[in-house]
Amino acid sequence: MRVTLKSVTVPSIPLAALLVIACSGLWFSSYWGARLALFPNQTTEIVNHLQKIIVPNTLLSEIISFFLTLLNAFLLAQINNKFTIIRTRTFLPILVFMTLMGTWNETHLANGSHISLTLFILSLFSFFSMSRNRNSSEQAFMGSFLISISSILINPLIFLIPVCWIGFGMFQSLSLKTFLASLMGGLTPWILYLALNFIINPHFNVLQALILNPNFVLDISTYSLPDLVYFALMSIIIIMGIVGLYSTAHSDAIDTRNKLNFLVFLLISLCVICFIFINQFVSFLPIIALVYALLFSHPLTLKQNNFHSILFIVFCVINLVYAVSKYILT
Repeated sequence: MRVTLKSVTVPSIPLAALLVIACSGLWFSSYWGARLALFPNQTTEIVNHLQKIIVPNTLLSEIISFFLTLLNAFLLAQINNKFTIIRTRTFLPILVFMTLMGTWNETHLANGSHISLTLFILSLFSFFSMSRNRNSSEQAFMGSFLISISSILINPLIFLIPVCWIGFGMFQSLSLKTFLASLMGGLTPWILYLALNFIINPHFNVLQALILNPNFVLDISTYSLPDLVYFALMSIIIIMGIVGLYSTAHSDAIDTRNKLNFLVFLLISLCVICFIFINQFVSFLPIIALVYALLFSHPLTLKQNNFHSILFIVFCVINLVYAVSKYILT
């Protein structure tokens, strides 16, 4: 018996709309079912002000986060189409991304993280267009500038800029010019932000604003058994997806392979940053969901076989069961 994902990979317009509605139901089920989450530990001044305006665990907060997620899903589709990360038309990255974001109800409160994800996707547009161009200083500056703005919301995101420098090397675009442009792009928002705060408030503590508060202590006892099982299963699934990705990547163009290698490296880097700043791990989940969606969808779209089709079904079942388990345990 052959199982195929063709109807999901390239769905009709009614089916695509139905899938988005299903993901929307999964998203808002956390609010309607009173499956509320604690506000993530985001202590930056801007996020604190944002939290006062958009009160967490309210319908307004859910709606704003949801529409930001729709925007990011749209940008995800655009970056995939523009740079042919997956060399054929596919709806899977959007579906996987929306499923993850709907299941991870902790992210529904983190409006700052959704805004940071939007800025990060826009930075990827700049970085991906640098391929084999060692004079692309404008793109290097703009990409780092956008990541730096996002780091004002979520401070540890500043470490993504050094990760992207390694990406410059993968794209064969690393040079003194692009490095310095990226460095200036990363420093500029912070210089403007700190200077503006100091002008408004002469007693503003600049050093306090630069403290990142890493937390290396991983206390497994703070997580429930379903959380740990879910994390383990999702890790196994993405590892299988990456193995499948590399089994088909030889057919991709060199530029595409470089981008896929960078996305794998980015996912690993994000996981490392999560462990270093474990108290803020929810803040990184939207970006992780984006990279996860691209990497996982690549082999599922290009290798239409029973194994990958069943793997996708298992992915959907695991997320649905995990979402339902939160109702049972609350």
